[in-house]
Amino acid sequence: MLRRKPTRLELKLDDIEEFESIRKDLESRKKQREEVEAAAVGEEAAVAAAAAIALATDHKSREQIINDRIGYKPQPKAGGRTTHFGNFEF
Repeated sequence: MLRRKPTRLELKLDDIEEFESIRKDLESRKKQREEVEAAAVGEEAAVAAAAAIALATDHKSREQIINDRIGYKPQPKAGGRTTHFGNFEF
């Protein structure tokens, strides 16, 4: 690897002004996003309460709810010990 002398970076007034304007823009976007999220949290609380009521009336297990959500339909396993060991009895 070749060694070279460190380059010198100069910070100009224009660079500082650009940085400040971008920072202010990002902060305003962050505040807007937080306000939207705060409003969404209130809506989510209402939805969560409705979902809790729906889950209370629906007596599915947690595993069944997850399987329904991801679209997984497990197939029952065929047989028991005889499928693994033939007809041998122990």
